[in-house]
Amino acid sequence: MPVAHGRFDVKRTPQGALDLGGDAQGMHLRFDKTFEGPLRATSVVHMMAVGTAVEGSAGYVAIERLDGTLDGRSGAFSMMHFGVMDRGHPSLRVEVVPDSGTDELTGLRGTMTIDITNGEHAYTLDYTLPAA
Repeated sequence: MPVAHGRFDVKRTPQGALDLGGDAQGMHLRFDKTFEGPLRATSVVHMMAVGTAVEGSAGYVAIERLDGTLDGRSGAFSMMHFGVMDRGHPSLRVEVVPDSGTDELTGLRGTMTIDITNGEHAYTLDYTLPAA
């Protein structure tokens, strides 16, 4: 399975609170990203998040649309994020939405891991693509 590894920059823009019913509110954020490395792309992410009364516990879901090139093949695709913070213990799953690839990225499948160290963002995308 091919692996693409590189860095990305992020711009975060709050979008206002979400009414979740009762007195509960969630956050809505937009992220604009620029990827470097084998994945050369820009993306827009819309994230919805909710915290809890327990410090260190929260969750988020997000949809991301990327447009650019992956190892020289151009197109666009979408990813789904599912993140949980369980009393300070994080878990994150990011997957390519099946059949969301366009143009030369048609048929793309894969998962992405994100690493944030000292404020620097890095990605690793494990993926498959049909033969060109």
